[in-house]
Amino acid sequence: MVPSSADNKASTAIPASRRGEILLELAVLASNAANAQIDGLTTRLSEALLRASASCADPAQARLHFNAASLLKKNRYPFYYVVSDRLGAMLKQEVEALANPDFQPFDAGDAPPSLEPDVEIDKKLCLVKASRAIENEHTERMVALGMRLGALLQRNPLITAENPFRPHIFLSVIHDAWCEFQPDVTAHHIVYPLLGPELCLDMGPLLHALNTALVKLGVMPQLVRKTRGENGAGGVEDFEEPEDDVLLPQLRRLFSSSSTSTDKPLSNGFPALFDDDAVIASAARNALLGYLTSFDKSRADASLTGLLDEIKRNAPREGLSHADASVLELVAKIFEVIQRDPHVAEELKSTLLRLQLPVLKAALQQPEFFFKRSHPARRAIDTLIGLCAGWDPDKGSSDPLYLLLVRSIDRIAQEADRRPAVFLDVVSDLDAYRRREETTTLQALKTSIAQRLQDEKMIEARRAARQQVALRIGTGEVVAFVEAFLEDKWVPVLTLAYSVKDEKPQALDHALQTMDNLVWSVKPKITAEERKELLAKLPTIVASLNKWLDIIRWNDDARVKFFNDLAKCHASIVRAPLELSPERQVQIALALAKQAAERRLQRQANAEPERVPDAYDAQVQALEQGAWVDIGREDRTRRLRLGWVSPLRNLYIFGTRERQEALSMTAEEFAQALREGRAHIVPGAGLIGQALAEALGIDLGHSANSDSAGDKSAA
Repeated sequence: MVPSSADNKASTAIPASRRGEILLELAVLASNAANAQIDGLTTRLSEALLRASASCADPAQARLHFNAASLLKKNRYPFYYVVSDRLGAMLKQEVEALANPDFQPFDAGDAPPSLEPDVEIDKKLCLVKASRAIENEHTERMVALGMRLGALLQRNPLITAENPFRPHIFLSVIHDAWCEFQPDVTAHHIVYPLLGPELCLDMGPLLHALNTALVKLGVMPQLVRKTRGENGAGGVEDFEEPEDDVLLPQLRRLFSSSSTSTDKPLSNGFPALFDDDAVIASAARNALLGYLTSFDKSRADASLTGLLDEIKRNAPREGLSHADASVLELVAKIFEVIQRDPHVAEELKSTLLRLQLPVLKAALQQPEFFFKRSHPARRAIDTLIGLCAGWDPDKGSSDPLYLLLVRSIDRIAQEADRRPAVFLDVVSDLDAYRRREETTTLQALKTSIAQRLQDEKMIEARRAARQQVALRIGTGEVVAFVEAFLEDKWVPVLTLAYSVKDEKPQALDHALQTMDNLVWSVKPKITAEERKELLAKLPTIVASLNKWLDIIRWNDDARVKFFNDLAKCHASIVRAPLELSPERQVQIALALAKQAAERRLQRQANAEPERVPDAYDAQVQALEQGAWVDIGREDRTRRLRLGWVSPLRNLYIFGTRERQEALSMTAEEFAQALREGRAHIVPGAGLIGQALAEALGIDLGHSANSDSAGDKSAA
């Protein structure tokens, strides 16, 4: 695959100073995506070390692996922070080196001790082998990311060795973090042989997030597949191919079928090196365009079928090529769909018919009209239809929006022949009007928006709190009553702490540390030193728990029962037998690991399955401010404008045409209303995609708005 010219233009629009900032933002994004997986990696690594200890023939190596597994299980959160810090620093250094070839890596002073020379060589070979296996699993995403990073920096596509997000970086960080975390240098060599596709961070979602971020920034939103010409030379297909567009394969076949070579002889003595079909098709198209230019414009607002039939009957003798006939059919279908759209007022439908000839000629000259949503003529139609849905016929023809729409249509009809740039001029005027409307709406909804921002802050705080609790109890190692306590009572505590994080960051740190101390306190303590440490920390742990529970006002009998159960648990831990043999310790550790795995599986079985986002969720996420929505059923429907979308797209405020708030909904509520038929998104720009799908016999189902959903990224 190679970048298209449109993609290069999108990349060059990004200033050089901004490119370095984007790379640093990508590093943060990758680091955050990886951080969410570190806890799961820690669990898998400790289990792998435990299995290795059971299979080691050498007792010394078995003990080394067992002690390493125990250390990791008891200190999973310190290990989390070591990996997180190292990964963030390494990715930042990698992207800075990519942006600046003269960049000199600085010595952080915390590099792990080096291994013995022969072990160091073995480590490098193991990491290279493991990284290649991971690269093979994610070849397409790696290639796409390399191309996009190259386009961002205006370079050739990056090879894997140049990619700052290559798997080798993540594998190396895991090994180095282990060496820093493990104080026993004799155990530094036991982790790297275990690393590989099964024991690493999952690169799939990470690479997907990076590619998606670059697409949203306009860096190669579409990738064009490389093809080979008949002479074996490399070539590039003419049209863009977004991965999620089901229309393009059939559109490509429809137009490519007209360019297959024929044996039709070339007249007028043209040299043989000319492409016969290309010359013949070009001559026919020029004749057709000339005919359309002289076409009686008073008939341009005739019925669609009549206009198309008349053009076919009276077209020049050279006849219509297959591609030109396809263009006529597709343009006719577009206006047919517009004419039957119930969301466009009848008064505007007849006016929109004046665009038939200008759009037809634009599509004949540039068939990418059907392939690129960013094509000027297509953007003009999309924008006009979107604004037509907002005009209320009760306001009459003196309404400023109606006058703007009619003036824009007249301008295209009168100027498109001699000045194709009129499409872009009209789009610019319409976009300016839309921005003014959105700004005015935001001012009118200012009070409501402030309240919804606070609501979203609490939603995100609750979500983050649940994630932190799930991180601790997901392994199945936490005893049942503490697990229930964390889910029922500590989620509200963390929600409160997250909500005041900006003002009091120390409060969140204290709440998390209190939770970690509680989880640690109920785990088995098999040495006298551990039990001594537990007894020393218990007063502080209990005091911190009581402090937070007072804040959330949990004062019923259940609180007394919880602390009684906690005291019994701590007493049983302290009174358990000491001085266990190594073999018995291994047996106990294996039994605990098995019990934790069973509890984890039981939790997964009892948990409600996570709802998979469907087409309705995608429509809600793709909806932009200014879109129109019909709320209600049948004759009780109200047309409302989406006046505001929260920064994290959790909350939506809908307003009337008079910019007054009508209702607000969460993303989940809005998607459910769409499912149940209580809400309908006015298609707007999606009508062109719907028309093309009908013409090609494709059932888009609930993705009828996919055209509008992709406008932002495609443009």
